[in-house]
Amino acid sequence: MHAPALPLIPTDLLLLAYRNGIFPMSDSRDDPEVFWVEPRRRAILPLDGFRLSKSLARTIRRERFRVTCNAAFERVIEACSQPRPDHPESWISGRIMASYRALHEAGHAHSIECWQGDDLVGGLYGVGFDRVFCGESMFSRVPDASKAALAWLVALMRRGGARLLDCQFMTDHLASLGAIEIAQSRYVALLGEASGVGEGEGAVSGAAAASLPEAFASLVSESEAGGVAPSKLILQSLTQAS
Repeated sequence: MHAPALPLIPTDLLLLAYRNGIFPMSDSRDDPEVFWVEPRRRAILPLDGFRLSKSLARTIRRERFRVTCNAAFERVIEACSQPRPDHPESWISGRIMASYRALHEAGHAHSIECWQGDDLVGGLYGVGFDRVFCGESMFSRVPDASKAALAWLVALMRRGGARLLDCQFMTDHLASLGAIEIAQSRYVALLGEASGVGEGEGAVSGAAAASLPEAFASLVSESEAGGVAPSKLILQSLTQAS
């Protein structure tokens, strides 16, 4: 007899948590429980501070990867949950994966995929709302695949009018790409500004930014209309002044 399926984390609860600077984790891939995390120090990647190395720019320009958005969300989150040499245990449990699949189906969780032929070789996923994208995890099976996915994410967020890219915890990999670490209180303030909450100097008014898939679709349309490779538009977005 199979054990009963664990209840999903409700979509509304997940979104409420993210809007308040909190996110869920588990102790292992098989852990039935989740706990809520509010780090003292928070990693963010300023959208005008992404470090585009010459080698990464060359990788993007030469279109080493075919990049898609929301084409393989389940495969991305599954790949992110797999053990790695430096992280033999995953915080992405089966319950968390199922909950984020539901969030994706509701239009609030998105993925960027990098392909070589028919092989999924890298990508990332996260939660998007208002002018915020909260990156959850990324993976790479070949060099530069996760970096290319992150570069596309930053460029699409800039093109779509987003304001805040949350990276949760600082790593050497993220730091090399321009991420910085700030106090959680500062993060919550930036979150409020990007969400249009409050009346502070940085508060955002008007419509929310384009969602990640909307920004991606706009990029593809512009590319096709102008006869320009999508990679060229991505590099333009990453190198133009904010």
